[in-house]
Amino acid sequence: MRKTLGMMLVIAIITMMGTTIVEAAQKGRFILHRTNETVLDTQTNLMWAAKDNGSDLSWTDAKSYCENYRGGGYDDWRMPTQDELVSLYDAKKTRPAPCYSSFDIHVTTKLIEITCFAPWASETRGPDAAQFNFVLGSRFWYLQSHTYGTRALPVRSAK
Repeated sequence: MRKTLGMMLVIAIITMMGTTIVEAAQKGRFILHRTNETVLDTQTNLMWAAKDNGSDLSWTDAKSYCENYRGGGYDDWRMPTQDELVSLYDAKKTRPAPCYSSFDIHVTTKLIEITCFAPWASETRGPDAAQFNFVLGSRFWYLQSHTYGTRALPVRSAK
């Protein structure tokens, strides 16, 4: 009993200090750094912002948001590729999309807060830009000026 209480106290102190927390359900794949609001994916070696920008925006504005993001004190943030966004998709994990509760999104970890269903990706072709849809688990192309349900989710290489 005494040992258990001691361990609980240590965990409480570590949590209050804002140190690293590992999501046990993913066997340590994702590591949240509360002090700088970043999430490390140990499988892909990518560091993600712990949350997206939180509102609809065009591809150009999303690109600017990602490039100017300074989470964790890093200045090399960028817009993710479609493949990188795909790495966060898991059809077995379901939660309501905060922007439209009638939609369920499928994100492999709760440590990364995606507030709608379609973050922009970096790829472009002519006037169109890529998105990944976390409702359908599909890649889409829309006009870069499109804003419905779109978000910016910064990423950087942790190498």
